[in-house]
Order: sequence, then C-alpha cells, then structure tokens
Amino acid sequence: MTTPLLSLTWTDDVTGRQGFLVIDRLVRGVSSGGLRMRPGCTLDEVAGLAHGMSLKEALHYDPEARYVPLGGAKGGIDCDPRDPEAYGLLVRYLRTMRPYIESFWTTGEDLGLTLDVVDRAASEAGLVSSVQAVYPLLDDEDGARRRLADAFAAEVDGIGLDELVGGCGVAESVLTALDRAGLPCWRTRVAVQGLGTMGGATARFLTRAGLTVVAVADIKGTIANPAGLDIEALLAARDAYGTIDRAALRRGDRELPGDAWLSVEAEVLVPAAVSYVIDTANQARISARWIAEAANMPVRPDAERLLSARGVTVLPDVVVNSATNAWWWWTLFGDIGPSADEAFAHTRRSMRALTDLTLARAEADGTTPRAAAHAIAEERLPVIAERFGRYR
Repeated sequence: MTTPLLSLTWTDDVTGRQGFLVIDRLVRGVSSGGLRMRPGCTLDEVAGLAHGMSLKEALHYDPEARYVPLGGAKGGIDCDPRDPEAYGLLVRYLRTMRPYIESFWTTGEDLGLTLDVVDRAASEAGLVSSVQAVYPLLDDEDGARRRLADAFAAEVDGIGLDELVGGCGVAESVLTALDRAGLPCWRTRVAVQGLGTMGGATARFLTRAGLTVVAVADIKGTIANPAGLDIEALLAARDAYGTIDRAALRRGDRELPGDAWLSVEAEVLVPAAVSYVIDTANQARISARWIAEAANMPVRPDAERLLSARGVTVLPDVVVNSATNAWWWWTLFGDIGPSADEAFAHTRRSMRALTDLTLARAEADGTTPRAAAHAIAEERLPVIAERFGRYR
C-alpha cells in the first residue's frame, strides 16, 4: 500500500474521543470515501479503507462513461453511534473537517452512520453538502443535484433506493461466482452477518434470486433456520441499527450465539458488518465455499491465506461492495437516471462484468480474487492519472 497523500488524527476537545481522516490520493483534485463511526476505530483502519476506495474507484473506470473515478479517502470516528454523545461529536468532527470537505473530500454514510444523519450533521457544521467538492467537476450542477436528490427519494417496497443498490451489487457478485461454478441458486445456502443497510439488502436480493438464507447475525446474536429464514419479516422487524426484534421469529427459528453464523451449514458467507471479523482462529470453523465481503476488510490477510489454502474463495470487498459508491457517481454524473429500474440494471451489468473479470484474472494468474482485483486496479490507476491528473 502506498503512503497516503494526507493522514490526520483529531481529538475532540469536549469528549476526548478521536477522529481520523486519510486522503489516499486525489484525481482531478477530488477524493471519495465514506465516514464510519464505531468504537475502536483506528487510523490504520481508516488508511486501509482509504486505499481500498482508490482501488474501488479505479475498478469502475470506463473511458466511455461520464463518471470519472475520483481518488480514495476515508473518515473515521472512535465512538459507538448509539452513545448519547455521538451526534454532537459527529457535528464537531465535520466542522473541523469542513475545509477538506469543501475542497477535496466527498463523503457519506458508512458503518454506524446513515446518510440522513451525516447530511443533518453536515448542515449543522455549515456545509452545503457532504459531496460538494465534486460539484465543480459537473457540467450541469443544478441538474445533477436534482437527479441525485430524486434517486435518494426513490423507494422500492418501502426501502430507499440508496439502501438497496449496494446489496444488489453484492448479490450480483455472488450470483456471478455461482454461475461460473455451475452451482444452481436453489441449492445454495447463505449466512449473513449484519442486517443493516448492506446486509439487509444483500439478503433480500439473494432470497429473491432463489438462494436460501439460513442464518443472520446482529448485535444480539445469530438467528438460524436450516429450512430458511423469512427475510422480509426480519427486515420489517429491524431497528435503525439493523437489530432484529425477536418477537418476529417464527417456529423453527433458533437463537444462537453471535458468532454461530460462521459455522452454519452454508455455501456462502456474507460478512456485512464490521472489519476484521474473520481471523486465523475462527477461520477454521468455516465450511462455506465462498465468502463475499459486503463489509470493508472483514477477513484478515493471514486468515485469507489459510482459507484459500483449503479451497475457500474470498470475493474481495473492493469488488463486492463497490456498487454503492459507484451508483452515487453514475447518477450524479448522468450515466443513469434516478429510477430504481435504471439503477438496478446498470448495477447488475457492471457488477457482473467486474466480478467475472476478477475471477477470470485470478484463474489465469493462479492467484486469489483479491490479488487479481488489486492488479486490475493498479493497472488502471496510472491510466487515470495520465488522463486526468492527480496530486501525489
């Protein structure tokens, strides 16, 4: 990983808690990456996420598209988002970071923070928008902002489009891997850790594609049913943090310990909550054939080496969960309109093509999908830099 362009640590003068910002690189003077809030967040974690954003942006580079990839960045705050002090801390963080957000860092929701909370706090911090740094790059700023606002106002079955596109992308990555392996959907079982925005949408799309979700995990523990869970009922019973009301459980649904999702009988595991959840100790419990990284950095590198050695394929986060970020820019730059139909169609085409390219490259190079995705991105970064420039 290259040295980032900018790396800083901020200490809140009210609570003493710390926040972080890492700008991995700039393209056309702008970078992109969400803001996460979780207890234990560190500068190293944010730096890894920022570099991952540079790779995600590069992987979606299409020289024929209006959307031009940006540089990668990430913000982080070491605080539980449920803490009564969390919102005030967020406002003070954004107020401090205001010069960077106004100039070259576009940000939004990530683990622990929803977009509406980020937008409300950004307004209190005196910002026009959390993505205002990209506005000078737009041909028609007013039209682009209306288009994005319309997209965020769209709903599908009572859930906002912005909460669904990421999960649609994860599902398409999984479906592409299954297609390449010749495994039918109806024979594929899935376990999902986290039923928040990304995990919930992923579970919905995989279920509707014919897969069986046999376990989901939230902060209270794992809910499992080998015959399949009623995902729609569980989605309707979750709170803003993805915690499921156990009153919604059916006969046959079992409550298990929080880490039981790792070892359930399933072909696919989808960690969609926190980073570093799969390590060298617990990877031995996994019998699944694929792990789809809906969260950022959920599998530690040393654990991935052990998993790969015994035939478990990790579909990497830089590919699998990249659709949310890309959808923002496809919409804002005008490659697609604000409708759900356009969003899902474009996401499916793009994610299937990217996942297929990654898996084909891994097979050709005799390496892992993560190494293949990084190689593809690293090949594209100089092309992007030469065409559009960057500050390093």
